[in-house]
Order: sequence, then C-alpha cells, then structure tokens
Amino acid sequence: MIDLRVTTLEHIARGDSLERVMGHLCRAFEANFPEVICSVLMVDRGGMLHPLAAPSLPDAYSAALDNLAIGPNVGSCGTAAYIRAPVEVRDITSDPRWANFRDAALPLGLRACWSSPILDPSGLVLATFALYFRQSRGPTPGERQLVEICIHLCELAMARHLRVTERERSANMDALTNLPNRRSFEQTLAHLDCDQPGSWALMLVDLDNLKTTNDTFGHEAGDRLLQETAGRLAHLAAPDRAFRIGGDEFAILIVAPERLSALEAFADHILAHMGGTIDFATFSILPEATIGFAALSDQDGNSVDTLRNADHALYHAKSAHRGSFLRFTPEMSDPVAARLSSISTVQAAMAEGRLRAWYQPIVRLSDRRIVGLEALCRMVTPEGAIIPAGAFAEATIAPGIASQLTRVMLEIVAADLRMWRDAGIPPISMAVNVTATDLRGSRLLQVITQAFAGDRDLIGQLVLEVNESVYFDRHDRNMAATIETLREQGIGIALDDFGTGYASLTHLLDFPFDSLKIDKSFIDRLIIDDLSSTIIAALLAIADKRGATVTAEGIEHAQQAARLSEMGCPFGQGYLFSPAVDRSETARLLIQHAASGPISAPMPLVEVHAGKSSRAASSFPAAGGARQNSA
Repeated sequence: MIDLRVTTLEHIARGDSLERVMGHLCRAFEANFPEVICSVLMVDRGGMLHPLAAPSLPDAYSAALDNLAIGPNVGSCGTAAYIRAPVEVRDITSDPRWANFRDAALPLGLRACWSSPILDPSGLVLATFALYFRQSRGPTPGERQLVEICIHLCELAMARHLRVTERERSANMDALTNLPNRRSFEQTLAHLDCDQPGSWALMLVDLDNLKTTNDTFGHEAGDRLLQETAGRLAHLAAPDRAFRIGGDEFAILIVAPERLSALEAFADHILAHMGGTIDFATFSILPEATIGFAALSDQDGNSVDTLRNADHALYHAKSAHRGSFLRFTPEMSDPVAARLSSISTVQAAMAEGRLRAWYQPIVRLSDRRIVGLEALCRMVTPEGAIIPAGAFAEATIAPGIASQLTRVMLEIVAADLRMWRDAGIPPISMAVNVTATDLRGSRLLQVITQAFAGDRDLIGQLVLEVNESVYFDRHDRNMAATIETLREQGIGIALDDFGTGYASLTHLLDFPFDSLKIDKSFIDRLIIDDLSSTIIAALLAIADKRGATVTAEGIEHAQQAARLSEMGCPFGQGYLFSPAVDRSETARLLIQHAASGPISAPMPLVEVHAGKSSRAASSFPAAGGARQNSA
C-alpha cells in the first residue's frame, strides 16, 4: 500500500494526465485484489459521467457510459454521484438501480458493484471510484481500506487536474452566478436519453424584475439579484441541476422520480422559497419569477422539442399571469408558433424599412376642424400590400420588439412632422402609442430626443398614449419617474382605450395624465344605452376637474358626434371623419381642415352603413348604421 501511495504521487508530481494517473491506480488495485475490476468515472459540472480509467473493462462498455446523466437510478456510479454517498449493490440482477444497465453488465460476468463518490472540499462531486465483483457480494475489509487510500489519492490528482483545466471549465460556467452556462446546458441536452417518456423534465425560470432592478437601482444591484437567485435555485434544485441559460433566464433539469411525479408541486415550491427579500443599504429587492415546464413526451423527437415546449409554457405563463407557473399542453404550440412567425415578419420589415406611419385625424367636435393626429403603424409587404398593426399585434407582446417599434415609429413621425413644417403646414398635436415596457426603462426620453434630433418645438407637439397596463404599474417608481420627466419636457400623456379592461375611475384620481381617450365600446352604445351616457358624463366631469382634455374614439355616426358634443366632449376621432391615411393624404387633410390652417374648412362626414362608407350632411343629423372597426 505504501508503494501504491509513492508511485501514484510520482505520477501526479510528474504532471501525468489524469487518465494515466487513474489507470495506474486501477491496475495497482487489481494487482492487490485480482478478483476485482476497478473503474473511475469523472462527473462534469453539468452532471454528466465520463470514463477516466477501467483497464479491465471492454472499451465498448466504458464508451456506453460516456455522457450519461447522473440520477437516482443510474447504476452504482451514477447514483453514488447523484446522492453524494457510497452505493453498494450486491446483486446487479435484482437491484432496481441497475434496471437500465444490467443487460450490458451481466454478459461480462459482472454481478455486483460498489461505488464511492470523490468530492472536493466544498462537497461537489468530482468523480466515482468503483469496484466490480464477479460474485454477488460486497467489499471485504481489506478492499474497503485500500479504497479509502485510493479515494484520497484521487482527490489529490483531481485537485491538480482542476487547476490545470480551470480555463476550460470557465467556458462552461457562468462567471457571475457560478452556475453551468448555456453551452453546458446545450451539451447536457444533446446527450439526454429521449427513449423513455417522463424520464426527465425541463423547468424554465424567468426572473421578471431584473430589467426594472437594473434601470432603477443600477447593474450592481441587478448582478446581486442574479447571484442570489442563482444560489437559491441551485439549492432548491439539488440534487437536480440548475443552469443560467440567458440574461434573466434559468433552467432546471429534473430527473428525481418524486419530482417528476409532482412537477406542479415542485414548481410551486420553487416560487414559494426563492422569493425572500435581498437587502441593500437603503432598499430591498424581492425576486419575482415565472415558470414554464415540460416533461419528455412520446411526441418529442429529441431534447430540443422538450425545451421548445417548456419555452411555450413559459411564454403562456408570462402572458397570463407573471409570478405563476404553467405546464406545457399541446394546445400551447399553435399561438406560440404564430407569435414567433409574427416577430420574424416584423423584424424583417424593420430591417428592410417597410414600416410606415398612417395618421387618423382628431377633430374638434364643435366645428369639425382637425386639432391632432394619432400615428398608427402599418407594414408594407414585399408585394406592396398595406398591413394594419392588428395583423402583427402578437409580435408587440415581446418587450424587445415593442421597444424597437416605438423607436421606429418615433423616427417616422419626427420626419413627417419636420416635412410638414417645412411645407408651411401649421403645428399639430401628434399622438404616438407607447408600451409599459417603454416607460419602465430609463431611455424613452433619450429615444425621443434622438428621433426628433433635439428639436424642442417638434417634441412639444408629442403626446404619448398609454394603455391600462401602465395604469396598474403606476406605483412602479421608475415608471412614475419616467412619466414625470416626460411631462416636464412638455410631452403630453394620454390614457388610451379607457374602459376596455379593468381600469376603474379610481385610476383617474392619482395617475398623471393630460388627456383621456374614451374607448369605442362606450361610443357604440351611446345612443341606445343610458348607462354609457352616464359613464361618459362622469369621465368628462373627472377630466374637467383634473384639467385634462377628452377624446371620444371610434365615432362612426353623426348622431353619436352630436350627442357627444351636447354632453361637452371636446374632441373625437373615427371613421365618421376619416380612417387612418398615409402621410400624403394627411398633409392634404391638414391643409384643408386643420383648426390653425389658412383654409380650415369643416371635415366632411362619412357615415358607416353595414360595413360601407357614404357621405353625410355637413352637420350632425341623426343617423343609424352598423359598426365598423376604426383605425
């Protein structure tokens, strides 16, 4: 045994490869105990097994173990690595941990196997040292004693090897969180066994408030949020493995049988225990996450399909209710595929300059003169067809796409306003839709300034329309600060589509706004429904108290316009006056009908009848007709 120590230390001191050192140990052990077959397997940070030395085993047997994921029923070695404790299997034939591997072992005469994990000082499993026996038995006292010596020598050799390979290790590890990175995750996926449905599952965890933390408190706070979250996930996932696969996204590979049989309970456990506050000197952050997951199914051709399913589930969870979890169902695939196609189409249109701004006039109801415009996005297909924004609305759910669209629209609007000014057309109020994502960030004013080239006169014509998702985030400190800064720069804030969802009158009490746009659903029922009139009257009164203006959207009939004017609603827009039109037609309308223009004739009316438009009288006569979507 002394000779074994000396000769092994000589190999380590000479800088021999890890494979050579382990091969020497195995041969020396087998020389002391000829009836034993020795094997050493390495365990990488992703939890995959790799043969290091097994001089008395066939190469084909060892090769079959390469890239095998550790787990609770992966023979003696894979199980020992998974539970970080020795595993003694006295009968390979009957032990359930060998159910998937006994057909390879038994023909070689292997009847029992004892495997011990090799751990680093922190408890991380590095390798396994195993003895195979040709009889159904456990190790003798002498064998146990020599295994202890071999494990110590293995630890020394592994420590040196890890120092030498640290650079290679860093390529598979995320430096910030010390979790396996995307590269490691993809390598692990590529080697997963996909032949047994339900044998593993993927759980994707999206950190919802990383961007808000970065924008509000700085990237140092965001890094701390990532580190704390990563540590909690790794702890909660163990003995399964957690990976950091994106800026704010983590993955957990689940192989534990008790978890596979209760994935919903495990997801709920993750959300319940990862959310403790992270304290800083002057503030605290609470991690907020959403989870989507999928188990390997018989419809999955490979691990990439399972990953795609988990991603679909995460998308639906984030769309339905952030902070929740969802398991993949086949019904989730179609809308997600449509969304991805929509995103690709919009990205191509932006790259090729095929987005346009069309404008719908906002008129003063008392005299039907144009007092403002709303910019609406249109896409031009490669064949020249004009596509309204509703046809690619799925793409705008993605925060990155929404922000890019906002930037492009602001640039187009700025160019058109500049062109009209140069042509002598008087200034006009210009409304542009923005999203909650735009307002949560800290760059919106910078984007506006760049789009308008710092032209304060043009910027002063700008009104940003926001929807109900912004109302509910009004207590978000970063969003509130952004809105306040925009208003200080003379940029108006309009509450768009008020009444379409869950907004209530209470939101009008403390949200900072300059104008209110009443949704078309109220206007449609105005003539036939006293309740709609009552609600509109209340909105007009509240807006008046707040010093804000009101615009009625979706006006299609002269009778609606007349009733709104009688009620004191100052402004309106809709097909009765004009649909959205391109910039050339908009310029013509402004020259002829702008309130501040030299001609300033009233807008002609276009009644809507059963989906068709027809000219109406120049005043507001009573008229009936069917609904048609505006804009």
